[in-house]
Amino acid sequence: MLRITVHDRPRALTFQLEGRLAGPWVRVLEECWQSALTRQRKPILRVDLTGVTFIDAAGQACLTAMHRQGAEFVAADCLTKAVVAEITQTPVPDCGRPK
Repeated sequence: MLRITVHDRPRALTFQLEGRLAGPWVRVLEECWQSALTRQRKPILRVDLTGVTFIDAAGQACLTAMHRQGAEFVAADCLTKAVVAEITQTPVPDCGRPK
């Protein structure tokens, strides 16, 4: 199950995701994203992943495509931060690893 809440603010369009980004829910997100992009253009497109509990390969591919279209990501837990780091090709955050 995936809940998608769209927050339309003057300077940003944010997709807040909650649940599993996997299986048929990936297509639902893709459709929601494309629909929103055709209706409006905001300077900032953001995907809030703080409520996501699982991302499968198709979900990661979807997020990669969204990143190519200019999406920024918000992530809270180590696993989601690692997925975002892989997509954006940035260093993986420390996430409390022992030194």
